[in-house]
Amino acid sequence: MPVPTPHPRAARRPGTRRRGMGDGGHRRLRALVLAVAVGLLVLLAPLAPAAPATAATSPPAAADDADDAGPVVLVGTSGVRWEDVRTLATPALWELSRHAGLGTVSPRSLRSYSCPADGWLAVSAGARAGDLPGEGFGECRTLREATADGDVPGWADYEESADTSSFSPTLGLLGGLLAEHDIPAAGFGPGAAIALAGPDGTVVGTHERLPTDPGELTAAVAEALTTSRLVVVDAGAVRDIGRATVPRREPDGGSAVPEGVDGSEGAEGPGATVPDPQPTGDEPAGPDVITEPTRLQQVQPVDARVAAVLRAVEQHEEDATVLVVSLSDSGTVARMQLAAALGPAPAQARYEESLLTTRSTRQVGILQTTDVTPTLLDLLGLQGEAPSGALVGSPVRPAPAPDTATARMAAVVDIDVHQVASRPVVPSTYTYLIVVNLLLQAVVVVGLNSRALAWASGVAARLRDRRAILSPTRPTVAVPVLRGLVVAGVAVGSLPVAATLANLVPWWRTGSPGWAVTGVVVLWIAVLTAVALLPPVRRRLLGPMAVVAGTTALVLVADVVTGATLQLSAPLGVSTVVGARFYGFNNTSFAVFAAAVLLAAAGAADPLVRSGRRRTAALVVAGIGLVAAVVNGTPGLGSDFGGPPALLPGFAVLALAAAGIRLTWQRAVVVLGGTGAAMLAFLLVDWLRPPEDRTHLGRFVDTVLDGGLGDVVGRKLAQNVANLGGTWLTLLAVGGIALVVVVLLRPLRQAASAPDGGAYGWLSSGEPLTALATAAPMLRPVVWALAVTLGIGFLVNDSGIVIPAMGVSVAVPLLVAVSAGWLLRVRGGTGPAGTR
Repeated sequence: MPVPTPHPRAARRPGTRRRGMGDGGHRRLRALVLAVAVGLLVLLAPLAPAAPATAATSPPAAADDADDAGPVVLVGTSGVRWEDVRTLATPALWELSRHAGLGTVSPRSLRSYSCPADGWLAVSAGARAGDLPGEGFGECRTLREATADGDVPGWADYEESADTSSFSPTLGLLGGLLAEHDIPAAGFGPGAAIALAGPDGTVVGTHERLPTDPGELTAAVAEALTTSRLVVVDAGAVRDIGRATVPRREPDGGSAVPEGVDGSEGAEGPGATVPDPQPTGDEPAGPDVITEPTRLQQVQPVDARVAAVLRAVEQHEEDATVLVVSLSDSGTVARMQLAAALGPAPAQARYEESLLTTRSTRQVGILQTTDVTPTLLDLLGLQGEAPSGALVGSPVRPAPAPDTATARMAAVVDIDVHQVASRPVVPSTYTYLIVVNLLLQAVVVVGLNSRALAWASGVAARLRDRRAILSPTRPTVAVPVLRGLVVAGVAVGSLPVAATLANLVPWWRTGSPGWAVTGVVVLWIAVLTAVALLPPVRRRLLGPMAVVAGTTALVLVADVVTGATLQLSAPLGVSTVVGARFYGFNNTSFAVFAAAVLLAAAGAADPLVRSGRRRTAALVVAGIGLVAAVVNGTPGLGSDFGGPPALLPGFAVLALAAAGIRLTWQRAVVVLGGTGAAMLAFLLVDWLRPPEDRTHLGRFVDTVLDGGLGDVVGRKLAQNVANLGGTWLTLLAVGGIALVVVVLLRPLRQAASAPDGGAYGWLSSGEPLTALATAAPMLRPVVWALAVTLGIGFLVNDSGIVIPAMGVSVAVPLLVAVSAGWLLRVRGGTGPAGTR
């Protein structure tokens, strides 16, 4: 048989860098970076939060201790969720839930859903990886047993997918490290072959087909435990109805025939009996072709295999660690998967009767598939042996949990229930946010324009032959319109923070989650609006804006400091199955926070500026900006790489305006230079921590040193461009910007030609709109500061247009409320509102 030409990736060995400069160049660059960082770290190193004692401060086990530790067993499956576990139908998984540490897994891979191969490839690489996409939507390919030579079928496809992936996974990382450090391993089933394959696609250690009889599986695993430090078992896959896996197509266009069929050469020789198709996801034969098995019928064989492995572990004399993890979805709808662990855990702890957590999510009960590989390496004494930046997850550790098994089970089930309930709520909430903002913008830009009103009045008069009620000559119309605008502006500006506060109430546990969350959000909007319009607050022109914006900023800061639990599966939050950001500021929350904190700072500085205390006003703005940037960018808190570069210039513009200093290009250069230095400090503070304690900020430095900056930039640019034309938020952003330009900026520039207020003079009794800048001197500067921050945020974040759109959703309604409040004061005969 001809020897296949090795793929370029097969030549890479674990421990070597993927690309970029050589080792000498890395050493020189690291030395230079460390030298530059010394001065910055003196000031910012104390900002790095201390790691929990159970996770990061405990010393890692020494290699000698790892050699003396018991074996590690990984039982992998696909499509199994905690809701599938039943007392009688799945006794092994049910008994496991009574004693083991429990968690849920975000199975996100390269696409919105993950296939069985994707999950096992994530174990192999320690990063997001996957099979090539199928010909049809939701098509996943059947896993096939390794050949007699140990070659993994489909490995060339996996390598092609990895080569085109912006995540740059190193396939065969786990298997290569096992081979390099002479750690014996054994695998059973096709998924285990993928997990244990080396960089060349050949299984490391021993590999066997998965026995069809549970008793034979128990005996095989028991034998493997006597000779292997790591045992991996593919317990099978569960697929949704209509989503059965399909055979892999060969290069000639035909379908691959499973080994052992029709006398083909298989792992056990010619004419071997085909094993039970359930664990590999093979198409059913005979009558089953017409009637697909139900979920329970598919889960029960998985449960039997789990029971067989657990029996073998119980018979083994050494104390073994067992990880049972569902690694991928059962169809095209992503769901949180099952995870359980028994035995010794990293940092000299134990998994029993706990909830599982990891520093990659920092959420109790939530893991990622990319956390499995770091856990295995830690338990085998190989922590720190993987190439820098190759692993994106962290070891799975036990966390404090409720005392009863029922409560622990309820906690992990609730995570999935919450995510499922939020799936239809999130797009609906975004739709409401967009619609109410666009309606408000349309009313202000078009509906209150005297020319538009005169046209509408003429049309109505001709149609009804009577005086139009919309005539701008009627003075009694203006006051109720302006009062309505104040209330509407405050209410719409409160919607984002109300959607965050909604998660304080378990709305997802009700019979009608959609109606429940709507009621909760509306209630929070009513409370915030009522507080913002209390007489002591509204007596100050910027009072309502400052209250709503300040509340929004404080709520988000409090949430981030306490673990960002309010953002998970929230109406405007992040989904746990997306697997992008589980802690700190995500792009949506950053945009809301940035707009809110700038508006709050302007509200705090405005009375100081009007009273002539500009230096104090500038210090107040600078102090708020510094705190906001530190909370937003510090690893372990906001952990937002793209936040400070956008926040700091915006606050610099606002502080200079508060101080009465004109912004020149020289000062702009200084601002940008200081922003860059601050960002470098945030990155290095995280990078200099131990690898297992780093957030994505420190891992980004590793990526840059490994030459992967181009992949990161390319992925973010592609996502940015896709978001620009693929979301209705673009319309919201454009509409908000148009309103600011037309209503707040253009009238001010045309003040000389429109001294009576122009098209909006009927609302202000002829008072020129330029007087608004005198009444609230920080209003125009904050508009420019928002433009700077949201514009930079648009450029440096992969969410693109989402950043300005979400910022507009907070800022524009509150600015409308301020403008309407000022016009009310003017019409009330008290003169310009600058008196307060």
